[in-house]
Amino acid sequence: MPSTLIRSSRQGLAVLGLTVLLGGCQGLASSPFGTIQEDPMASAPPIERGLDAEGLATLLTAEFAGQRGDYRRATLGYLAMAERYSAAQLAERGTLAARFSNDILLLEQAVNTWHEIDPVAEAPLRLLAGLALQRSDWTTALDRRLTLVEQGLHGELALFAELALESGTDPIPLRERLREHLERTGAGTHPHYYDAVLAMAILEAATGQRQQAERRLDLLARNHSELPALWLTRAQLALEANSPRQAREAARRGLEVSPGDPRFLLLLAQAELMLGNVAAAEEHTSTLLNEHVGNQELQISLARLYLEDNHLDAARRLLLPLVGSDEPPPAAFYLMGTIAEEEGEVDNALLYYRQVAPGSDFLRARLRAAQMLIEDDRLLDARAFLRIERLRHESRFSELVALEVELLDGAGLRTEADALLNRELARTPNDEPLLYLRAMRAWEHGDLEAMERDLGRIIEANPENASALNALGYTLADLNIEERLEEARELIERAHELEPGSPAIMDSLGWVYYRLGDPERALPWLERAYASMPDQEIAAHLAEILWALERHEEAKRVVEQTLRRYDEHPLIDELLERIPELAP
Repeated sequence: MPSTLIRSSRQGLAVLGLTVLLGGCQGLASSPFGTIQEDPMASAPPIERGLDAEGLATLLTAEFAGQRGDYRRATLGYLAMAERYSAAQLAERGTLAARFSNDILLLEQAVNTWHEIDPVAEAPLRLLAGLALQRSDWTTALDRRLTLVEQGLHGELALFAELALESGTDPIPLRERLREHLERTGAGTHPHYYDAVLAMAILEAATGQRQQAERRLDLLARNHSELPALWLTRAQLALEANSPRQAREAARRGLEVSPGDPRFLLLLAQAELMLGNVAAAEEHTSTLLNEHVGNQELQISLARLYLEDNHLDAARRLLLPLVGSDEPPPAAFYLMGTIAEEEGEVDNALLYYRQVAPGSDFLRARLRAAQMLIEDDRLLDARAFLRIERLRHESRFSELVALEVELLDGAGLRTEADALLNRELARTPNDEPLLYLRAMRAWEHGDLEAMERDLGRIIEANPENASALNALGYTLADLNIEERLEEARELIERAHELEPGSPAIMDSLGWVYYRLGDPERALPWLERAYASMPDQEIAAHLAEILWALERHEEAKRVVEQTLRRYDEHPLIDELLERIPELAP
């Protein structure tokens, strides 16, 4: 079975689930980056308990800070009083303020305070589970969800297991943790016990224990054959085991207990495709479309399903009505382009790609079109196409130039790429994205002077360009140019004032403080950056600083997590060469 079909099945059924599992982190309030209400704290719980003078002053300060947009100060004020009075409502109010702060560590501090004051409250537990999931700490996220289960609540464990596998995390620790939970709790009378069994079967199947998973599901089917989730899991596992007939049977059973459920119709279509029964698959997708008339996104998704298994005609039948409609979705033109390209109709594909309107598929369509022409030994046509597109779409000028630069680099034509970039900057000398691109190319080739010159031009014209400030400051810090470290610090601190929630800038702050010989001051910034964006560069910085502070076990844990998370980890490898004792 093509791996893309398995991936499509898991992704298609898991997207909504990710929203559910992360929903706790979003549910306290609207995003602070949307339109701010006059009083962003208006939806928070009221303050009802009596206070002494100090408490009243602290809470008034927090209230006014929240109304002024100083959410960090508001959060800390509420949390101080929540701990003083052991008041869960104040901790909840502090959590709301922290949500607006765009500071993950502050939010986690607030939610932990809320949870400590009210350990059985559902909302903080769900928030903590969501926060752990956001930073890819799947084991902690599972522990939080099991705590919910032990309190008699629904932990969405099967959905969690699906998402964990989709993320690529190691499922064995999750499987063993869930096994301990099942052995300790037994079948019992928990209303959602089946959910833990399904999650366990999913993890067992994914780790080579398929027979155990099947026995577990067989046992569950004897007493709970009415559960749609049971048949959904059986169908998915059968698809992944390349057993389309079993998948089809399970999906049919699922439709019997949940008539019209679109998930089972989709699984039936996938099973039929695996069996080569395209006509039968189309019957199921037609049923889906008839029940969701006018749903263009569904039609696009189904077309992608057929394309992944190379059923071009079936995909085309779904897409043609869309491209001929009054408001054709850009994705339909993109997919029609891929079909034409697959069939060797280069010029026809080009026509479709050109019709993809500005949006999420716009640049991808131009990239695909240009690559297609280059692969057809038509480099000059590819460059002419991109030049015309720049004239047609002036608002995307910089991105299209960058796209051509990337393609020329990929073709081994760096000199031509440099000439294009220099020529366009001669015509538009204040184009910040192109100046930034040229600066980064100079940095890649060790030309610090050229990089600094272009970043300096950006900063001179726009002193509030946080990206340029951070890039220059970080480079100076990373190169450890001793006489310029104070300058680097000032640049990065200015960038942080402009974008206080940026993990990249927090990482730069921590790194420059470390270079200045102050690892204690550096650590909180690196921890905050890592909590928001646990990439390998931040991980390498955090591990090095933890090691310098003689917190060796924590440093090794960060390295171990990063090695598990990434297939390639050159920055961690470089760190291990310098500090081999960090190896887990």
